[in-house]
Amino acid sequence: MDLLVRYRLLLESIDAWFAGAQALYSDRMACARGCTGCCRGLFDITLLDGALLKSGFDRLPAALRSPVLKKAEARLAELQGRWPEFAHPYLLNAMADEEWTEMPEEDETPCPLLDGDGSCLIYAFRPMTCRLHGLPNIDGSGESFSDLWCTRNFTGGESPLTLTPLRWEFRRAFEEEMALFGEFTARRFGQRRRELDTFIPTALLIDFPSLTAADLPLLPGGISR
Repeated sequence: MDLLVRYRLLLESIDAWFAGAQALYSDRMACARGCTGCCRGLFDITLLDGALLKSGFDRLPAALRSPVLKKAEARLAELQGRWPEFAHPYLLNAMADEEWTEMPEEDETPCPLLDGDGSCLIYAFRPMTCRLHGLPNIDGSGESFSDLWCTRNFTGGESPLTLTPLRWEFRRAFEEEMALFGEFTARRFGQRRRELDTFIPTALLIDFPSLTAADLPLLPGGISR
């Protein structure tokens, strides 16, 4: 089975968990398809997420792709004004983590993939973080991977951290993601990597078929990263 298909199946299992939470707590959750409160600013995604996103984007009609690419290119120009060395394939890991993991929270720029009515143009191909956002990520064992949730949800004072029906197999899912990411980088670059990241707008501009190991030497930390 194709690696991106396998990754989509993993992401669909996350969607199923989230949909179950929505069904259980519909009166306490604002999250729904078409809500764009979290589709703002810049946040990092893995290169595997970028490849999946790009595969979905490339299926869109040219008339839809063209304005999105213009927005992505404008975003890239902004970033290159801040980071002159930021060039294809737009990997963030050559820079110090604090430069790209703490992007300005006041940035309200909409994601370039939002349609005019607020719908995501590549919803079925959206990154993992877009699917996890809104609820805490607490494993069935009680281990916390994220204790954050959207402030539009559970506004009545009840903390979702205490709701055991929201817990799920997050450790298993993240371990499977890491294994798929290692396989992806081994196939693409001839070596396994633990971390390669970009942004959504820049992922749209990556020429994935052209990527080779020559794109990696500037990354710090060797193959353990």
